[in-house]
Amino acid sequence: DLDGVYTLQVPSNGVLVFTSMGYKTAEIAVNGRAVIDVVLEVDTETLDEVVFVAFGTVSKKDFTGSAVALESKKLESRPLTNVANALEGIAAGVQFTSAGGQPGSSGGIRIRGFGSINASSSPLYVVDGVPFDAISNLNADDIENITILKDAASSALYGSRAANGVVLVTTKRGRSEKVQFNVRVNQGVSMRAIPEYERLDPFQYYPMEWEALRNAYLSADGSTYTMESASAEASKKIFSQLLNNPFNVANDQIVSVDGKINPAARLLYSEDLDWADAIARIGHKQEYSLSAGGATEKTDYYMSLGYMDEEGFSIKSYMERANARLNMNVKPRKWIKAGVNLAATMANSNITSDDSSTAYVNPFYFSRFIGPIYPIYEHDASGAYVLDEQGEKVYDWTNRGASASPGRHVIAETLWNDNLYKRNLVNARAYIEINFFEGLKLTINGGYDFRNYLNSTYENPHVGDGSPAGRSRITNYRYDTYNFNQLLTYTKSFNKHNVDLLLGHESYKNDYKYTYGMKQGIIAEGNVELINFTTINSLYTYSQAYRTEGYMARANYNYNHKYYVSASFRRDATSRFYKDARWGNFWSVGGSWRIDQESFIASQPWISALKLRASYGSVGNDGTSSWYQWQSLYGILNNANESGFIQSTQAGNKELQWEKNRSFDVALEFGFFDNRLHGQIEFFHRISDNLLFEVPLPTSSGVLSQWQNIGTMYNQGIEIQLVGDIVRTKDFTWSMMINASHIKNEITKLPQEEIISGTKKYMVGRSMYDFWLRKWEGVDPETGDALYSKDIKDDEGNVTGSEIVNDYTKADYYYVGTSIPDLYGSIQNSLSWKGFELSVLMTYQIGGQVYDSVYGSLMSHSGYGSALHIDILKRWQKPGDITDVPRIDTTKNPNQNAGSSRWLTSASYLSFKNITLAYSFPKKWAEKLDLSGIRIYASGENVHAFAARKGMNPQYSFAGTQSNVYSPARTITFGLNVQF
Repeated sequence: DLDGVYTLQVPSNGVLVFTSMGYKTAEIAVNGRAVIDVVLEVDTETLDEVVFVAFGTVSKKDFTGSAVALESKKLESRPLTNVANALEGIAAGVQFTSAGGQPGSSGGIRIRGFGSINASSSPLYVVDGVPFDAISNLNADDIENITILKDAASSALYGSRAANGVVLVTTKRGRSEKVQFNVRVNQGVSMRAIPEYERLDPFQYYPMEWEALRNAYLSADGSTYTMESASAEASKKIFSQLLNNPFNVANDQIVSVDGKINPAARLLYSEDLDWADAIARIGHKQEYSLSAGGATEKTDYYMSLGYMDEEGFSIKSYMERANARLNMNVKPRKWIKAGVNLAATMANSNITSDDSSTAYVNPFYFSRFIGPIYPIYEHDASGAYVLDEQGEKVYDWTNRGASASPGRHVIAETLWNDNLYKRNLVNARAYIEINFFEGLKLTINGGYDFRNYLNSTYENPHVGDGSPAGRSRITNYRYDTYNFNQLLTYTKSFNKHNVDLLLGHESYKNDYKYTYGMKQGIIAEGNVELINFTTINSLYTYSQAYRTEGYMARANYNYNHKYYVSASFRRDATSRFYKDARWGNFWSVGGSWRIDQESFIASQPWISALKLRASYGSVGNDGTSSWYQWQSLYGILNNANESGFIQSTQAGNKELQWEKNRSFDVALEFGFFDNRLHGQIEFFHRISDNLLFEVPLPTSSGVLSQWQNIGTMYNQGIEIQLVGDIVRTKDFTWSMMINASHIKNEITKLPQEEIISGTKKYMVGRSMYDFWLRKWEGVDPETGDALYSKDIKDDEGNVTGSEIVNDYTKADYYYVGTSIPDLYGSIQNSLSWKGFELSVLMTYQIGGQVYDSVYGSLMSHSGYGSALHIDILKRWQKPGDITDVPRIDTTKNPNQNAGSSRWLTSASYLSFKNITLAYSFPKKWAEKLDLSGIRIYASGENVHAFAARKGMNPQYSFAGTQSNVYSPARTITFGLNVQF
């Protein structure tokens, strides 16, 4: 039982073998004794080497697949709102995009490359044995272990949703006879981690706008201006273009005819011109957690309560969350065991409106691109603030140039509008385990997840999208998810043979309900409910359902814990495909050889571990954007209360079938010098076949696209992970972990020669993330025009060379780079000394490129009033200038700043992802307070990053793009953990 009490019928001269994961095996001769008490010795080499796998656990030495684990201890000092962010940096072959600054947000994750072009490439999350779609709502204190399954051998039993890897989350259970309480308190602050792009200040900006205007006069069609007359005209007219003068000089005297700012100019209200600073703040975070756990002879239990309140560094953004959990297991008889895990989450948040990269209501776009001469509040001629009847400052959204978003005000809109989310989640897991006889066990698991999201959006009637009537929207999303599986397992050991068999069945059901309503015409300000608005703009609902069913089998065999063979098979059906293509077969085989158990290696004292393993398998992906892609669908559309009509919305495809991922993996695991140095080297080759792709259709079809199985691509890579104890003494240890990954992605089959998607062109022999752009050739030193490459072709269309052109419409497109890095990984240093612990986690990327469209926009001049990057100071000004920045000219802007390789920037970076300093008080000190442990710590997330350009986030996307979104937050947290 749980206390180790046992009863066995054995011969008097027999030998008892006691084994337990994390402890050294003990062999004890019976010698006629009736009572034998045994205390197992902790095996420090294997204590943490237990791997959570599909539907169970296995000792790492017996595991033939590829997996990496994050234990709860490593989560304790990283108070992350979203536990998924803790996975970054722990494993080779796992790539991340950065989480945004919105509290609760998470980054993207890709395991061993990119599994699909259009279908989902995200991994499957499984919590306590059941698939789970809301990992961001878990309380980190409730987690015992997180394991990433990377290859087909370890994930194939999850079948249809395991094509992109699996993340297993196991929650805690009680283990001690005595009730153990744990209290954790965190207090912290958050701020912007990535600085803003460098832009011109007001004194630089006005002369630059003057120069753009002067050049526009000179280059306009039919222009009769001379340099002198154009300069004079620009000095007189520049204010009429920008419409605001923040200086203490006359409107027609701001910039002289030589293009220089008036030396007498002084800012009247410099403190009111920084919009980026006005939308930012120091966000505060508080978090409290209480848990209790224990066990008796027949029962173990774990319960917890958690509360978190976190402000983002952008004004008004926040998240408040409460969690509760109860995990309980009971074993009333030796042959039966049952358990239940219950969890509930309630969360409220206000989300910053950054869904659209260029929306006026997006505070990051607006504050980045508004010119530096425009104030937040109205001012009189002397520069003093204009006050309303209540003595409050008045927002200014009128006196601006055409490119400075006149009629909009992101500060007022952010403060007066709401974008509220309310989330309620209930998660239930239950199981019963029946042991029929030694080795044969039946386990029945059931899970139910309820998720309800309510989004309430209010847009004020004074300024912005809601003006002049005001409007309100309510959107409700409800998910009811059911998962059931039945597993029959059999384990048997005889002589030196060990067998583990599994048969199972699983069914999954996801019901989705969507409700949306919008009204405008507010009656009384302060009430945002729909009943307080007069006119219905839109009102509709719909429901969807998604089903899968699967049958599975697995067989593991090893001889003398030295030679291992494993195989698995799963047959899955999905409701996303037509009935004739609904079923798919997925399988894996694997094997390993513990070379360290061979006599010729076991005799080498410096070799602690040596294992060779390999696996091959196939898993599926049905992750299309719609749950009914095989059907041709029609939408019922209407205009509020007016007449409705029916429109074709989707072209069905009954031939659509499973996208399949076939994966080969071979690895060498090793440990030297009593495992002071250990690690592994892995090679993988992953083929994605029958790619699910949204193919554009001709306009005559009535719909824009159709999902088809169109091609094949592969991901191939090498992963290295090393862990070493550099110093190991009684009081001081210093260990280091370093991992590195290299990956190659290539498309090997397409139904058509090429498919262009934004800055990429999908083509056989190229990567899905290769850039397809005009090739930038610099600036003509005589004219200041931008230069591009163009192919020279013979009469038959064959390319015979290239030439330089100054017209972007005549330039040709080329492959000019890729967003895929040459190398990426992490480095972690962990030091401990007499209760003190210091951990430093760094992540890095070498190679790859980013298409920095944000920088490109800041370097462009399409109108007057928009901010400009400081690099514009390097622009061409006169014949003979050698520079890579063209002449600033509004009339020629499309040509000067067209999309091209000019905007490609190195994606290399080094990020200090986490630094944690902790101190655990001596046990004797804690005991004096009737406590079992006291720990204090300080932790920093996203501490600092080095990148090629200030303001750019090279971790924003896998595709190497940039956008005007909520950038990552730097958080500093101080915490106290008490156990009793």
